[in-house]
Amino acid sequence: MGFFDFMTEEIAIDLGTANTLIIHLDKVVVDSPSIVARDRVSGKIIAVGKEASMMQGKTHENIKTIRPLKDGVIADFDASEKMINMFIKNIPALKKKWFPPALRMVICIPSGITEVEMRAVRESAERVNGKEVYLIHEPMAAAIGIGLDIMQPKGNMIVDIGGGTTEIAVIALGGIVCDKSVKIAGDVFTNDIIYYMRTQHNLYVGESTAEAIKIEIGAATEDLQSPPEDKQIQGRDLLTGKPKQVQVTYREIAKALDKSILRVEDAVMETLSQTPPELAADIYNTGIYLAGGGSMLRGLDKRLSQKTDLPVYIAEDPLRAVVRGTGIALKNLDRYKNILIK
Repeated sequence: MGFFDFMTEEIAIDLGTANTLIIHLDKVVVDSPSIVARDRVSGKIIAVGKEASMMQGKTHENIKTIRPLKDGVIADFDASEKMINMFIKNIPALKKKWFPPALRMVICIPSGITEVEMRAVRESAERVNGKEVYLIHEPMAAAIGIGLDIMQPKGNMIVDIGGGTTEIAVIALGGIVCDKSVKIAGDVFTNDIIYYMRTQHNLYVGESTAEAIKIEIGAATEDLQSPPEDKQIQGRDLLTGKPKQVQVTYREIAKALDKSILRVEDAVMETLSQTPPELAADIYNTGIYLAGGGSMLRGLDKRLSQKTDLPVYIAEDPLRAVVRGTGIALKNLDRYKNILIK
């Protein structure tokens, strides 16, 4: 066993709809958009991650940009496998090796995932030389990453808003007591903005532009304490076909996102209503923890807090909470043995 251990490298992966993060030796070594660009003629992958994301919406017919994950699960098996493979190959410490090392991996999966989808993740991992593959549910990883002690007989509520799914879970004694996974998350917010710009301003904007709007002036409520500046947005005028620019305020974006955020609120309320009374008492004292990129939407914490009458806290580095937790689980395999799926 000793020699095998010496040859084995440990990596933790948060395979996300929008971003993929990888931890190796306690450092985040990969933090890239989950996008691949493929040459349609040869079928070769020409770019992954940031490079591919810059091509998004700007390709000609021989290049196609693919997002291999949809709603938090693998939609394009081949592309996702090649993407994971290229990300792993790009890890600086593994580049130096003469031949690819065997990998011990912990990979994060959404809590609403089916057996078939789980097998897809596992097979992808095995094909990139994963000798020992463990899976961990996203809300669990987020809780560990935030720094909660999930093994205690105490309830904690996590709301993890990613790109494809929002995962809501109440965790106690190292297990998920009640959870809900809704497919309303970052991608839906982006599409809401595209739709709003079309209907209200007759302006057709692409995904990358809408994403930028969301990040720069996105808001969950119309009354922010320190509102962002208005933003000039360029796109194509749907009436004349000419490129044009319009000015948009954060209030408009709050309107555009309102319906989707309501659905996230409803899911949170529903999860609370299914929580056993003893754990509800704990949550009343501890509040709700937000993780994932979506939790950075301005005013979302305040809005959820008003809706639930509970304190709402945002994780300190919400984008990396999940991968951090996955990395901690990898380091302390023995302690977290029971919550990992072998």
